[in-house]
Amino acid sequence: MGTDRDSGVTRQRFDVADAAPLLLDARGTVTSWTRDAQRLLGYPATEVVGRRLVELLVPEDAARLGTLAEAYSGRGGWSGVLTACHRDGRRVRLMVRAVPMRGTPTTGKTPAPHTPAPHTPTPHTPTPHTPTPTGLAPDSDRAAQWILLLSDMDDAPGWDMSRVVLESMVVQSPVGIAMVDTDLRFVWSNTALETFGGGPAHERIGLRLADVQPGLDSQRIEAVMRQVLRTGETVVDYEHVGRFRSAPHRETAHLLTFTRLDDDQGNPLGVYYTVVDVSERHRARQRLALLDRAGEQIGRTLDVARTAQELAEVAVPALADFVAVDLLDSVLKGADPEPVSGADAVPLRRAGRQSVLVGMPKALPEVGDLASYLPDTPPVLALTDGTSWYRARLDPLTKLWTDTLPGGREATFRDAGLHTAMIVPVRARGITLGITKFFRGERRKDPFDEVDLGLAEELVSRAAVCIDNARRYTRERSAALVLQRSLLPRRLPEQDAVDSAACYRPADELTGLGGDWYDVIPLSGARVALVVGEVPGHGIDGAAAMGRLRTAVRTLAALDLPPQEVLAHLDDLVAKSARQEGDGPGVGSGHTVGTRCLYVVHDPVAGECVMASAGLPAPALITPDGTVTFADDLPIGPALGVDGPPFESLTLALPPGTLIALHTDGLLAEATPDMLCRALAGSATAGARPPTVAGRTGEGRTGEEGRRTERERTERGRTEGGRTEGECVVASPPPDVAPASLDRRAQTVVDALVPERPCDDVVLLLARTRRLDADRVAYWDLPSDPALVAQARRITMRQLGAWGLEELAFTAELIVSELITNAIRHATGPIRLRLILERTLICEVFDGGATAPHLRHPRATDEGGRGLFLISQFTQRWGTRFLPEGKVIWAEQSLTGPAG
Repeated sequence: MGTDRDSGVTRQRFDVADAAPLLLDARGTVTSWTRDAQRLLGYPATEVVGRRLVELLVPEDAARLGTLAEAYSGRGGWSGVLTACHRDGRRVRLMVRAVPMRGTPTTGKTPAPHTPAPHTPTPHTPTPHTPTPTGLAPDSDRAAQWILLLSDMDDAPGWDMSRVVLESMVVQSPVGIAMVDTDLRFVWSNTALETFGGGPAHERIGLRLADVQPGLDSQRIEAVMRQVLRTGETVVDYEHVGRFRSAPHRETAHLLTFTRLDDDQGNPLGVYYTVVDVSERHRARQRLALLDRAGEQIGRTLDVARTAQELAEVAVPALADFVAVDLLDSVLKGADPEPVSGADAVPLRRAGRQSVLVGMPKALPEVGDLASYLPDTPPVLALTDGTSWYRARLDPLTKLWTDTLPGGREATFRDAGLHTAMIVPVRARGITLGITKFFRGERRKDPFDEVDLGLAEELVSRAAVCIDNARRYTRERSAALVLQRSLLPRRLPEQDAVDSAACYRPADELTGLGGDWYDVIPLSGARVALVVGEVPGHGIDGAAAMGRLRTAVRTLAALDLPPQEVLAHLDDLVAKSARQEGDGPGVGSGHTVGTRCLYVVHDPVAGECVMASAGLPAPALITPDGTVTFADDLPIGPALGVDGPPFESLTLALPPGTLIALHTDGLLAEATPDMLCRALAGSATAGARPPTVAGRTGEGRTGEEGRRTERERTERGRTEGGRTEGECVVASPPPDVAPASLDRRAQTVVDALVPERPCDDVVLLLARTRRLDADRVAYWDLPSDPALVAQARRITMRQLGAWGLEELAFTAELIVSELITNAIRHATGPIRLRLILERTLICEVFDGGATAPHLRHPRATDEGGRGLFLISQFTQRWGTRFLPEGKVIWAEQSLTGPAG
């Protein structure tokens, strides 16, 4: 079916060289037929001349031909698409251009207008039903003749445009268009290109890109043009990011497309290129990239200050030249922020800071410094109101808002080199934690706008959640550490039985809580108890269970029970708690069943060590000559709360200077006892390198390969810092190297054997034994005779005189007199008096009785019962220790004078 165009399209033209011309009279009769028309439709002239044009068209187009002629004859002609019938019967779509010719009589060898030319009917003659219009021009005002130009649409690319139409298209196009010659000089450009700067089109003629856009990276763009001139290949969507004259203070982005222009012989004439401003799309892409980077780089740790610094580092230089993150002091400490009034100066702490401006570190507070802002300034208002603030242009003479500049001096924004600012409150979960300030300086002249403020708010909101998470974690971790410190000894007690040090590494490194514990407990008679233990589980539940058991151990130790009896009582306690409270989820006692404990008592007077174990391995023993062995004869009893055989103890005579290494299972979770031996030997001197171990980097071996390598080195006797002899390691430190401290040795061993993130809690307790000198211990065997009480007082005074403690003689006489009198009255058999000079003066009386004395509070009328009461008043502590052959009543007296 044919189509027509509007009046503007009638100015379109054909390529005459390809069109087939026809001539019609006023009534639409064909008066002239050409060979091109015959080639196009297949009819010879003898079959067409004299016939009406409508007979050659399809019925639907034939019916509308008269209407088209009437409508367009007075308007200079018509152009459109009609469908004709080919002589062979097929349809041919034609592009038709019809031009009326007025006032010209019909000439030539053409039949009369109303007399059809004779023709020979053929099978392909149009059917008789074809409508016959009255004519194309029924009155004298219409065209006398029509010239038609026909072109096959199947062979044509489309309508050819006139120069006027083409110029209208490119001039009015919103896309910047330009043409340059082979020397890359402008020969033409449209109006839209002027919006990118560089002046009007006529001023560009003969100039190159660098001349009209100075400062632009024209070399890269001209390199692309030369490539297009050389290869003829079109470059599409070449993106250029830079600064144009039209926006010198803002980075813009443009898409350019380059196409080579050739003449009829294919020789290049120049380059035709288009420019489209995609700055908004580029900025949107940059914003998304910045937010993606923020999601990756902000909140990687649970540290408040580090998260604030990450926010500053992400925003500079992508969004601002200088960023400062100021948080309330309480936030940095993990506490809830306090309400802030806008009328008061607000003390904040600089938590994060990043700058690309020279000189900024000297002008504003550093990270960690106090940043106090003046009342009613934008930072304070943003903090109190919780709303963002920005200024496209700051008053250069305005003073900086902070009143804590170094040296108490004042500075303006001009001094700081800042010209635009944004302030965004750090808010998360409805709480304002601080503020973030964004500035631009001399590096970026473009001011902040609403889009920048929205991006800054998105960045800060994401970081605020991370900061609040870190704050909450800091609070929980602080509470957990307080709990852990309250459950473990803050420092080991001072005593003369052993030198001790411990190293603790929890599996839960985030909270620092674990179920392992250690303890050093002074006992009577200058003895000391060494304890390590572990409860099942980690975290707060394990720590709580550990705290209960540690308290129970210290309570049982105060009763001076032997190690095996301490473990037996603990076992009963754990089993009883499990039966009473159950062991379901969330029940505290469930974390104590299966607890393991190693209890060791060292006596510096006798030089003996008694130990018992409930599920933990035997301790390692390092003799003064460096030999490392294990107490392999120690019977390992069952874990606490688990049915099993009774606990047994092992007694060892240890020379002074022996190092006892007590540890929990976590120390050997990824190591072997041999590796422990070598680590203990290798840590004997300060500066000795720890050996390569499983789970840590060293000589490229970890895991089972590392263990195998360590075993091979042990067998070859090439341990670092020692030589192997059978199943023990002998430390051989150089004579000129000072021995390492116990704290350093404990840390070195744990670092050597335990990975940075252990799978189990780890405790290592080192104790170097001591032996009291013989002149600091005195004892006498006395018969059970009341007359010898006076003799006991005299020998006590004589011994105190030898020790230079005459000022303690009166109290010591009273203590000795009362303890021996009680032994004579209430016990049988011989009596032994022993005095020990340690950090206190210890008085002990041995007897064969099995009953313990009880402290009484006598009334004013009672004649007796004041002995132990007086002892309790004049001594630091006293008590009873039971032995297989009897008991010992002991009392400790301060060396500085009477108690109280």
